[in-house]
Amino acid sequence: MKVVIVTGTPGTGKTTLAKKLAKKLDYDYIDINKVVKENKLNKEYDKKRKCYVVDINKLNKALIKIIKNSKKSSIIDSHLSHNLPKKYVDVCIVTKCDLKELQRRLKKKNYAKQKIRENLDCEIFDICLNEAKEAGHKVVVIKTTKGLNIAAISKKIK
Repeated sequence: MKVVIVTGTPGTGKTTLAKKLAKKLDYDYIDINKVVKENKLNKEYDKKRKCYVVDINKLNKALIKIIKNSKKSSIIDSHLSHNLPKKYVDVCIVTKCDLKELQRRLKKKNYAKQKIRENLDCEIFDICLNEAKEAGHKVVVIKTTKGLNIAAISKKIK
């Protein structure tokens, strides 16, 4: 069984890509946000950023359990997915997006100005890409600005 993780800055198209790819390949789709909620993996609430802080170690344990109990290949979706140890991951897809388009998408999601700036900085400095590489993952970068060619992407990860 194969495990594909999809990571990238919020707003770059991870969820759209992950869901379409899971459907095309007939893989299980795993939404880390659901895993976090179901397993109560939040450590605290960050008032400044207006979001919860996730306990990465507990998240990894929960994901490893899901992977080990799965009867079919999986696609794991989240900007945190690249924290999963490489021995459990076959391919890491990193989504990238043009900055103007990313800003438009984040505004549409009603992100605060400070959070938009922070996410644009993450995209500029390739935070998810660099962290995925540092973790030793086999990385495939997908540009999502002008849509997705799911057939071509699925060939890249086989």
